[in-house]
Formats: sequence, structure tokens, C-alpha cells
Amino acid sequence: MSAKGCIFDIKEMAVFDGPGIRTTVFFKGCPLSCSWCHNPEGMGFARQLIVSLSSCAHCGRCGAACPLPASAVPAASAASLPEIPVGCTLCGACIRVCPRGIRRIAGDEYTAKELAALLLRNAEYLKNNGGGFTVSGGEPAAQGEFLVELLRRLRGNHRAIETSAFCTKEIFTELLRELELVMMDIKIADPCLHKKFTGQDNSVILSNLEQLKKSGKPFIIRVPLIPGVSDTKENLDSIAALLDKKGALQKVELLPYHKTAGAKYGMAGMEYRPNFDTGQIPNGRTEYFLERDIPCSVL
Repeated sequence: MSAKGCIFDIKEMAVFDGPGIRTTVFFKGCPLSCSWCHNPEGMGFARQLIVSLSSCAHCGRCGAACPLPASAVPAASAASLPEIPVGCTLCGACIRVCPRGIRRIAGDEYTAKELAALLLRNAEYLKNNGGGFTVSGGEPAAQGEFLVELLRRLRGNHRAIETSAFCTKEIFTELLRELELVMMDIKIADPCLHKKFTGQDNSVILSNLEQLKKSGKPFIIRVPLIPGVSDTKENLDSIAALLDKKGALQKVELLPYHKTAGAKYGMAGMEYRPNFDTGQIPNGRTEYFLERDIPCSVL
């Protein structure tokens, strides 16, 4: 029986998620809770209603269609219902009547067999353009059994992952057997700071990094530059030191924090509350990597 998983988006014609033209599959759910996450719909594992509040015309059709009582409506008027009602059952009634199409459910369930069949329709085109498939998230490794089966069904194509590597050694070992490229985030080297800003200790991540370096698998390290958190001299120098015996590392990419990171939280019925100064400009310090002969650039 094929394993099941939950996907919140499939992006075709992607050009920034690995070599060539790719299809990127976004897995729902992540065990980390990074305060700068720009994909709130990828944080939770459950399906959820997403509403583009800024585009709402307040026509009232969604409120009229919603089977929930008026007391469940968080807006001032039950007639407009632009927000997400308390206890939403994801019945889809409001989605079907919205004239602007600004309501959707994030999270589609597939078996690995179903998803592979869908993706492989474009496999020849992607291969001819030097591309393939990338799994991202959320954290794809958090749906380990489903992910491993999917990758096996995509054999013969270039397969890449964007991951924090926060998963068991056993799952990570299986993934390394299947992937052609690993794009791994190293956010914060210090374990206490990592837990403060992501909710989890990084010992598993660093252990999997060592396994990755020894595997011979081509990999890219990505570091989100969060002002005052991960862009410090201490953190970047520590990450560079972790990569000193770099194995098959291709390069390090530094990703500056963008002030629009919290733009989608309201759409998911969530509040964006970063625990750092979003007004600071992050420092893109490449010298800590370059002086160790590690290719590094700021994206």
C-alpha cells in the first residue's frame, strides 16, 4: 500500500530550486518554528483555509454559505466573513461562492504513487532542460516514509531536496541514497540560540550534516541571514568552521531576511510575531567562508 502525504503547493517552471527548470513540491508541516518563516501555510501538518484578506470585497457570500453559526465568525459582521471562522471544517462552501477566488484550502493529500504519476507527466520536458524535481516545505523529511517512496518512484530523474535536516539518522540515510542534490539550511550553530529562535535543539541537524559531508553527495548549504540572530560574526564564523572539511559541498548561499516574510500570516489566520528587530538590514558576510576556500554568495 502506497504511503500518504500532504502537499500544500506544486510549483512548475521553478528556476531557483536547483539546476535547470524544475517542478518543486512543497510538503506541509515542519517540526521547527522559526520566527522568520515566510511560509506559514507550511508550518502545520493539517489542512487549513487560506484567505487573501486584502482582496476581499466584503460581498457577504462566504458568510451566507458558511454552515457555522454567526458566533464562530471573527469579523465584526457575520455578513462579510472575510476572515477564517472559528472551528472551520474545511467544507469548501465559502470557496465555491467567492466571486474573486481568494479563498483556498492549503493541503492536498496524495499517495506517493498518485503524486509521482502526476509529476512524471512533465519529466521528459524537465530532463531536456537540465532540470528535475525538488521537494521543499515545510520540512519534507518530516513526512519521511511518504517522501522516500516518492523519491524512489521518481528514479531516473534529477531529484533535489530543500531541508533543515531535522529528522532521524535513519530517514536521512534513506534520503541520501535517493537524492542527486541536497540543499540544506544551517540557520544557527549555537544550540541554545537555535532552540530559542526555532524551538528545537540543533544536535540532530549537525549530526546529519556530518553524515552528509561524509556521504560524497553533492550539497549546497543555505544560511538565512536574520538581523541580529544568524548574520552575526560569531554565527557565520561558526558555520564556516563546521564546513571546513567540506566533502562534496558545492557552495554556500546566504539568504537575507526580507521584510515581507510576515505577509501571509493573516491569510492563514495566524499572527506574525518575530522575536528580533525586523528593521535592521542583515549583514551578508561572505569572508568567513571565502577565507576557508568555500564558494559563497549572497542571493
